[in-house]
Amino acid sequence: MEFRIMGPLEVCDDDGQDRTPTVPKHRDLLAMFLMNAGRPLTVERLRKLLWPREDGDRSDSLIRGYVGQLRRLIGQDVITTVSGSYVLSLGNAGLDVDRFRLLVDRGAYEEALALWRGEVLADVDPEGERWVETRRLREELEELRLLALERRVQADLDAGRHRELLAELKRLTKQHPMWQRFRGQYMLALYRSGRRVDALAAYAVLRDQLDGGHAIEPDPELQLLYHRMLHDDVSLHVSAGPPVLLPPDVADFTGRADLLDKVIGGLVVVHGQAGAGKSALAVHAAWRWRERFPDGILYADLRETTAPAAVLEDFLRWLGCPAQAIPASLEQRERLFRTYAANRRLLVVLDNAAGEAQVRPLLSSCPTVVTSRSPLGGLTGALRLSVGVLDDADALELLIRSSGRAADDTLRRLAHFCGGLPIALRIAGSRLAARPEWTVDYLVRLLEDEHERLDRLHAGDLAVRSVFAIGFDGLPEAAKLTLRGLGALSAPDFADWVTERLGGQAEALVDAGLLETHGVDVAGQIRYRLHDLTRLFAREQPVPGVLARLSEVVLGRVRASRFSLVSGDPATTVATRDIRESVEWLAAERAFLVSLVADLHEAGLDDACWRLSHLLAPFLERHRFLDDWRTVTTPAMASARRAEDDRGQALVLLDQGDLHLAEREWERAHETLRPALGMFLRQGRPRDVNHTRRRLGRVYLELGRLEEAERALLTCLEGAENQRDAGDAEQVLGVVLRRAGRLDEAADRLRAAVGHLAELGDRHRQADTLLELSAVRLAQGAKPDARAAAEQARGIAVRLGDRLLDANALLALARVNRAEGAAGRSRELATAALEVFEQTGDRQGGANARALLAS
Repeated sequence: MEFRIMGPLEVCDDDGQDRTPTVPKHRDLLAMFLMNAGRPLTVERLRKLLWPREDGDRSDSLIRGYVGQLRRLIGQDVITTVSGSYVLSLGNAGLDVDRFRLLVDRGAYEEALALWRGEVLADVDPEGERWVETRRLREELEELRLLALERRVQADLDAGRHRELLAELKRLTKQHPMWQRFRGQYMLALYRSGRRVDALAAYAVLRDQLDGGHAIEPDPELQLLYHRMLHDDVSLHVSAGPPVLLPPDVADFTGRADLLDKVIGGLVVVHGQAGAGKSALAVHAAWRWRERFPDGILYADLRETTAPAAVLEDFLRWLGCPAQAIPASLEQRERLFRTYAANRRLLVVLDNAAGEAQVRPLLSSCPTVVTSRSPLGGLTGALRLSVGVLDDADALELLIRSSGRAADDTLRRLAHFCGGLPIALRIAGSRLAARPEWTVDYLVRLLEDEHERLDRLHAGDLAVRSVFAIGFDGLPEAAKLTLRGLGALSAPDFADWVTERLGGQAEALVDAGLLETHGVDVAGQIRYRLHDLTRLFAREQPVPGVLARLSEVVLGRVRASRFSLVSGDPATTVATRDIRESVEWLAAERAFLVSLVADLHEAGLDDACWRLSHLLAPFLERHRFLDDWRTVTTPAMASARRAEDDRGQALVLLDQGDLHLAEREWERAHETLRPALGMFLRQGRPRDVNHTRRRLGRVYLELGRLEEAERALLTCLEGAENQRDAGDAEQVLGVVLRRAGRLDEAADRLRAAVGHLAELGDRHRQADTLLELSAVRLAQGAKPDARAAAEQARGIAVRLGDRLLDANALLALARVNRAEGAAGRSRELATAALEVFEQTGDRQGGANARALLAS
């Protein structure tokens, strides 16, 4: 069913049949329902609407009769009864007024105007005096009709149909003499038709009418149009539509799905490192949402036109301001631009901004997108979108699109060399597209040499090095030195204390797009990240001695942190807080320190290399970072051998033996520790000999050679020079005795070890020993003692923040609870321990927890 009230009242069913009521009262009743669609109308209200000049002596049954007759004509379900009132529900039926509003809102002006057949209810209420609703609706729709007409005429003008519009516009200016937009369009149509004098005269007519009847001037926009015509502004002859100054869209744009919908709206700063694709994102988003901005899109590359005054002059010209009307001062241009932009649906894109001072004069009420290497923190109220490198999938997709090659492992390797940096990926893809005879493998081989990689990454006038050079050349000398110093590091990221040691210019590098902020780590330090290609650029001008200076600082800090973990000085009390802080710092710097070991080896700083590796061993062992531990011992041993440092080689062998122990590779541990023992014996280092024998005792224990283990550990005890050595030997000896079934002796040894380690303040080993003691006491049947030892160990673990130690303590408590008959609590504790073991990759701990759960 379709209802039409714009013009004479009409009703058509779905088959196009005319169902318009012919009885006057039926027509009046339907008109009332349509103007109040969805609103309940009581019988009393209908009586007043149908007979507004009577006192209401018509009967209710008469009105109900009219409603019933109308229902039979247009459908029973169209008018429903709700709580004694009648409601017209359109449902799927259409009302031309609603469709008209919707089309105008969507900008479909031609289609909307095609619905217009005349004034609302022209044949039911011709004078618009019977009902207030008729008059109100007519006024609203007339405003919408004129708006639609004005915009449809503007579209015709933009399309160059000015001559065809002259007659229509002349009629419209007579019908609506005070509607100044019609007047301006009529003047423009005359001007473009070669009738400049008539156009100026049309303005004079309006000015005289306003001055004589209202004593006011025409609108500023119309005044400006008049002055442009008066000075014969040639741009008025062009009918090219609104300005769209954007560069072409990026044909192979890839990824950024999470950012695209956020770029347009208010003030948005798109920032990121050099070559990350900030401009491509802004331009692509602007083209994507082009239809939102019917009045145009203004674009300026602020790297090419750096002066805001020059940009404003360009913008004002494109918006129709004649050259002679553009003021000289920056402040006046700002005000004029904001006036022009205030009533337009414009988008402004400001590309490659260097700083806030460039941007502020160009801001208006229009949505504005700014791209910059800096986040431009001084622009208050801006939404900031950080653009990083592409992930592996998007990087591969961009290479496929830009090169036209199929995805394979070689193309993935090429994407890896580009580091996910869009500029590098596009250049690599362009080189392949331009040289079809090249295989992907050939380009990969060209890029394998780091020293040549930047030279190879160019296509025509597009080069990765030039992208970095733009930011680098504008830096102060101190910031250049900082970047060149950072080039010596291969770490994926580094903390602010590193940049401070290298000149303290990190934020200047971030603003230049050569360094990226990477968040705050667990130790509360700001971390930065340097892209691999930026690192190669920085290495082209190395700063001598950077690694040597940095290694001195690093060795001191790691040594201090290590001291908190393994202190053996009875006179020194190490607080739990000190250990926690040391662990947090080492955890935050782990990847940096591991990569630094390799950097020191490559730089020939052999002594610093093996010493750093050795100092890291207790932390890597305690937290089971076995892959990292394996990684650092390889260059450490190579450096110690290259330096012919016997002590260094022996200590690295000792660390490798500890690594094999942690990996439960007992034979390999034995093969590594035996030569270490021999080297320490030849060097005459009794304490190192003792440490190695204690480890061999542990190996013999795990190999089932208990007598050899006991002999080795008793020898250690005899040669112990301090509480540290005695406590460590007593602990392992206690474990040997437990395995041998000599539980009383084992308990005595472990209690002695706990005492030594407690006096030393070595909380980690104290807790380890307490867990061994708990197992012995449980085997002896002393359940309360077993629980006390396990709970004490867990308390230490919680204070230290050591998750693995805590998981082992939970497992010990689970065993105690099982022995006490609390099966449910035992399962709960073992499940919690298993979760930690699985998260940390401790396979042996996981196996122990699963075995307990299975039992």
